[in-house]
Amino acid sequence: MKKQRESQCTQKTISLLSPLGTIQVSGCENGVHTIQILMDVAPAERSSEAPLSCVVNDSLAETSPELQRCVEWLQAYFSEPQTTGSLPLPAFHHPALQGDAFTSRVLQVLLKGVKFGETVSYKRLAEMAGNPRAVRAVGGAMRRNPVPLLIPCHRVISSNGQSGPYMSGKGDHLKQWLLTHERQRGEE
Repeated sequence: MKKQRESQCTQKTISLLSPLGTIQVSGCENGVHTIQILMDVAPAERSSEAPLSCVVNDSLAETSPELQRCVEWLQAYFSEPQTTGSLPLPAFHHPALQGDAFTSRVLQVLLKGVKFGETVSYKRLAEMAGNPRAVRAVGGAMRRNPVPLLIPCHRVISSNGQSGPYMSGKGDHLKQWLLTHERQRGEE
């Protein structure tokens, strides 16, 4: 039933060029469905000289207010990240973010409880979500996060201080870049 309801949405996808490469944001009039970081730029090309901006590759005409809000938030995150805490987040319209399921609860706790420049361990996030023994389930919730960056799964690290995997291990370099970006920009 959920899949059928989701397929009735008229989705639009916007592409943005960011310091991480291309980011695709998909959503409908009800909210953002997904954010995908395409990893189309080789890690060697990501340097401190990378533009700290996020440029829209597509027309924003006929884009829902929620998708526009998401684009504005992402642009602020890369250019003036310390301002994102005062910006409204777009509505989310993805089944993983609806209801009472543990994944949804973990993602909501992460969104509300771990601020810009902070990190949290998988174990601590499990405790914050009400199930201290669900450390592995927290990792699963991070893998299923449909809107990375907005819900900052990159801020979840191992208890030993290691960064842990990002994007199933394929985006570990992106996680390091994001954590460094937040540390550096938070000091300004």
